Amino acid sequence: MKEIQGGVTAAKGFEAAGVAAEIKYKGRTDMAIVYSQTPCVAAGTFTTNVAKAAPVTWDQELVKESDFVQAIIVNSGIANACTGQEGYGYCKETAEAASLALSIPVKSVLLGSTGVIGKQLPMDRVKKGVEKLAEAKSDSIEAGTAAAKAIMTTDTCEKELAVQIEIGGKTVTIGGMAKGSGMIHPNMCTMLSFITTDAVITKSALQKALSEDVNDTYNMISVDGDTSTNDTVLVLANGMAENAEIQEGTEEYILFKKALHEVNVYLAKKIAGDGEGATALFEVRVVGAKTKEDAVKLSKSVACSNLTKTAIAGHDANWGRIICAMGYSGVQFDPEKVDLFFESSAGKIQIAENGVALDFSEEKATEILSQSAVTATADVKMGSETATAWGCDLTHGYIEINADYRS
Repeated sequence: MKEIQGGVTAAKGFEAAGVAAEIKYKGRTDMAIVYSQTPCVAAGTFTTNVAKAAPVTWDQELVKESDFVQAIIVNSGIANACTGQEGYGYCKETAEAASLALSIPVKSVLLGSTGVIGKQLPMDRVKKGVEKLAEAKSDSIEAGTAAAKAIMTTDTCEKELAVQIEIGGKTVTIGGMAKGSGMIHPNMCTMLSFITTDAVITKSALQKALSEDVNDTYNMISVDGDTSTNDTVLVLANGMAENAEIQEGTEEYILFKKALHEVNVYLAKKIAGDGEGATALFEVRVVGAKTKEDAVKLSKSVACSNLTKTAIAGHDANWGRIICAMGYSGVQFDPEKVDLFFESSAGKIQIAENGVALDFSEEKATEILSQSAVTATADVKMGSETATAWGCDLTHGYIEINADYRS
């Protein structure tokens, strides 16, 4: 497996674009397209929030029922959530506009929206945006990056990655882009992620690979504990690599799934590290757990702890907050057996052994915690299972961004 330049346009036959439609923002792009030159099999995972946005409902139906898909239209600025039947009708109108502009079936157009909840889309601008996207799309790396920028809201940077693997003598490429900064919490978050691949793969194998991998990637990140109405991860596979068809349970499937994981975990970590107001990615590793479920619960509990996140923001080795967060996770463990470590590019330090503080250097701990990516590792010495969760520090910037988000 090797990492290559690009994102959603890295795989054969995929095109993209980002344009300015002024849906909410002025002076920046806010609509994107991902388009395949040939029909694709599609897989998706979606928010667990009961209050699902209209495009989530639309996509769920298409992924389940449509024989193929060929395009994704995404807007930022307005989420098209809590908009009733009118909002769902706007999904159909957007797909119809894309169908006309791209000469593809209405039911082959997937959708994504992100932004303010409760506002209706300005459909005149959306339709004009679709026309501009159809004209602007291309298969260049720059076009993929433009799409990644267009879907941003409070994100500070675009998020994209592409990798290549060899399957049966054929080069298979997987590329992706994502957005997410606030309203991020496990079980899908305020995040949109779009993955493209030129692999030949069955629809069932593609869905299985995605569904399983989401649990170890996007569902292991948290910024603020809020689960969004719009979370969507979509994967399109157009088969242009011409490899032998990948089916569940084969060596080729395992190889494909590893490559998909590489893209997903990168995008998930970029989302966590780009949390609203954040200055550091906060990684929490739990090792020595009795079960995988225990390891997941423990790591998530620490990553979601506001007290721990503020300590990371202050570069303070306040390790008791980690033990506290583990203690209310619902997992039974012995606090007097836990070893704790902090690690970053500045080094690694053990701060507690068997639940008791060591005589560590506060200066060194502060140096370690002052880096842009920090890892806390907890060894609970109960077994051999591990899990990793990702979050970010919690700063005054989070309040400043969200106090007047609608303006």
